[in-house]
Amino acid sequence: MQRSLKALSALLTYPTPELRQAAGELSETLEKETMLPFGVRQQLHRLLTELAIDDLYDLQERYVLLFDRTRSLSLHLFEHVHGESRDRGQAMIDLKAQYERHGLAMSAAELPDFLPLFLEFASTLPAKEAHDTLAQPAHIFTALAERLRKRRSEYEGVFRALLALATTKPKDDEVSALMKLPDPDATDLAALDAAWEDEPVNFGPDVSCKDGIIARIRGGLRPAPGMQPATRATPRH
Repeated sequence: MQRSLKALSALLTYPTPELRQAAGELSETLEKETMLPFGVRQQLHRLLTELAIDDLYDLQERYVLLFDRTRSLSLHLFEHVHGESRDRGQAMIDLKAQYERHGLAMSAAELPDFLPLFLEFASTLPAKEAHDTLAQPAHIFTALAERLRKRRSEYEGVFRALLALATTKPKDDEVSALMKLPDPDATDLAALDAAWEDEPVNFGPDVSCKDGIIARIRGGLRPAPGMQPATRATPRH
């Protein structure tokens, strides 16, 4: 399970040449995960095939449109729970402290609720604790999987895999509440602006809302576990 969580963490990072080169190894790792249903493994293999053979700039553009541009698909967990409310600041502090207690170091530019980082943390835990940790945001994984299914994105498989590893069915009312939130198309700029519009809020001392947004974007630059950092390219339009 530890290796599978690291592989799933890698799949949710920004596509880089290093990630492409690791596609075969990631595929072998996920195929050995007996907890993943056959259909989920097949979907993950299709995503890995895309990452291995599609044009890199197209991959990067698709990633940005999905996860950076669309709030309803944000890879920052607390975005779906707290939005920009003040509660998010304390939740960030608590999660960061939990990471530090387990010896997981973070850079100053990272936010602790960035999902690849969260999965990296979960991969360091004993199996039962990892299951319980994944179960906590299971309703978020379900909502993200459904939204990606509507978009016919193979990234859906990552969230189906996380639900399988969580081994806990999320509460229907929690999933329903998330599914009622706006889910605009990434090409609808007006709807996207409306979805991101919030009252200014501080997450802590001397941290502005603008700083939080910058940190969110930089969080996507964290390299996948075991890979070297790469410069993020500008998507081709």
